[in-house]
Amino acid sequence: MSDPLDLSSLMAATDGSFQIKSHSPKSTCGFRDKESAKESLEKSVEIMAEMQELLYAHDRYSLLLIFQAMDAAGKDSTIKHVMSGINPQGCQVTSFKQPSAQELDHDYLWRVQQYLPERGRIGIFNRSYYEEVLVVKVHENILAHQKLPEELKTKDIWKNRYRQIRDFERYLHENGTVILKFFLNVSKNEQKKRFLERIEKPEKNWKFSASDIGERQHWDAYQNAYEESIAETSRPHAPWFVIPADHKWFTRLAVAQIVTNTLSNLKMSYPKVDAQSRAALEDIKQQLLSEKE
Repeated sequence: MSDPLDLSSLMAATDGSFQIKSHSPKSTCGFRDKESAKESLEKSVEIMAEMQELLYAHDRYSLLLIFQAMDAAGKDSTIKHVMSGINPQGCQVTSFKQPSAQELDHDYLWRVQQYLPERGRIGIFNRSYYEEVLVVKVHENILAHQKLPEELKTKDIWKNRYRQIRDFERYLHENGTVILKFFLNVSKNEQKKRFLERIEKPEKNWKFSASDIGERQHWDAYQNAYEESIAETSRPHAPWFVIPADHKWFTRLAVAQIVTNTLSNLKMSYPKVDAQSRAALEDIKQQLLSEKE
């Protein structure tokens, strides 16, 4: 299936030279018509629904979608709109918040392994294990609560975690999990605009937290953390896509088309029924047709 978007401009570099400033949050890749973008999104959603059914029937691959972003970048709404046509039985969304006491008694990848998608299903991580090289890196005091042996908390801890994540994702890939990682790249000005909207509109007050402003004060540190994390962990088998997020309509379209293209390129087919089973089905068909009304 051809893709009208220049997806290569959305994919992060995999050679360690990735820079966020090279990716404009306002870009729409030349797609200026919001209404036609909406039509394209609807078409992608329909195709995705068909591909999900095939993914489920084929029962060999699983699809893991990871969403990371600054606050108010639109993760929730993107997931809602892009996955609107998906059969809920074949899809699971997991949001990762602050680790519980039980989770802190395990390694940081333990809690995500419980929510990995089964074969034939789509798993969505709203935030993920990448928080361990993002928020924990920005707020290193969090390490004190992770119960790590002191000798492991060295200057190489982030380098080690990048390697661990790469190894984990390669393991998933080599066992049939297709991984797509999305960084919704929102600008600082657009985040401010969305924060003000959440404050000014009563029906959106619940979305705003005072802690969001606190995290905004660390904007540059977070940008550096994202930049390094993406450069260190984007690989052909587990790519990062840097999605412009200042225009939500384009964000949704870009994510939808990347997912549908990926599913369309998998070697999948519906299970074939052998001759014996086909004959049995024909017998059942005749029994049904011969029933009296």
